[in-house]
Amino acid sequence: MAKIKIALAGVGNSASSTIQGLHYYGNLANEDKSVGLRSLTLAGYHPRDIEPVAAFDIDTRKVGKDLSKAIFAEPNNAVKIFEVPELGITVQKGQVLDGVGRFLKDMVRVDASPAVDVTKILKESGAEILVNLLPSGAVQASQWYAAQALHAGCAFINVTPVRIASDEGWAKRFKDADLPIVGDDLIDQVGATTIHKTLLQLLSKQGVRISQTYQLDVGGGTESLDTLERSRKTKRLTKTKTVQSALPYKAAVVAGTTDYVDFLQNRRDSYLWLEGSYFGGAPMEIELRLCTLDGPNAGSVLLDVIRAVKVALERGDAGAVLSISAYAFKQPLQMLPLEEARRLFERFLQ
Repeated sequence: MAKIKIALAGVGNSASSTIQGLHYYGNLANEDKSVGLRSLTLAGYHPRDIEPVAAFDIDTRKVGKDLSKAIFAEPNNAVKIFEVPELGITVQKGQVLDGVGRFLKDMVRVDASPAVDVTKILKESGAEILVNLLPSGAVQASQWYAAQALHAGCAFINVTPVRIASDEGWAKRFKDADLPIVGDDLIDQVGATTIHKTLLQLLSKQGVRISQTYQLDVGGGTESLDTLERSRKTKRLTKTKTVQSALPYKAAVVAGTTDYVDFLQNRRDSYLWLEGSYFGGAPMEIELRLCTLDGPNAGSVLLDVIRAVKVALERGDAGAVLSISAYAFKQPLQMLPLEEARRLFERFLQ
């Protein structure tokens, strides 16, 4: 198969886990051994077919370094699963804009060198897809990179909760440019939101009536800290909306990030609680705690998305691709039930 050439905007923990994953799974040929992947081969593409060709960041500990070294540079703290060999890709200085909030200013050391011409580098590198992995509060910077993708003729994957793929204006701009765009806010592989939705759907189908439920997250790492300062309200609205979509009736739902705990590092603790009634109005409660690592949670889903976007490029799909966005993101242009989203994604691949 042809290579899928990608560029990364932001070399944080998600980028670290994704790059490590490309090599960790790269030599596997058997589905039985690919534990942790949704799909070893998707539409004929294997993880080894994904080739990073450019990367952008603003931290001086990453800028100018080979991507294989930058993914392990502070303040990154994603778990190390593979010793990545030298990749020959130098991390370039991107635009800062609103990429560093007040809470992150002591953790991120902004490089003093001038920003590069991102559009030019995207074109010269042959990148087909630009993956936005910036902090969730970097609204201007995320939109700026979306514009660079348009200028360079690249498809765009928006991992962040910033409304781009789910914004009709942006979707039209990509459609007019004959380019696909997917997003927003990538679903974790082992995420509290997915587990929450699945549990609510299961109980609802069993005849249980949910009256109220909440999902609260506490985490470490730069993303959790930035969320606490700048995107807590946005992520709460997004998560609450997607959890509510799992029920065919109205209930009291709250879902969102509550706090940052530095010593949790890249760990996230999620607390789920729900209350409802079943046969004869008998009361019931469920309380769960989920503990995961943030970085690896993005890897499997993102590898599926990258390969699916390559398929969209090959087919000439343009604008917001609902079949990919509804399958892999919390905030697509149109919210669909989990089972319907998966069926739509499978039909798209066929």
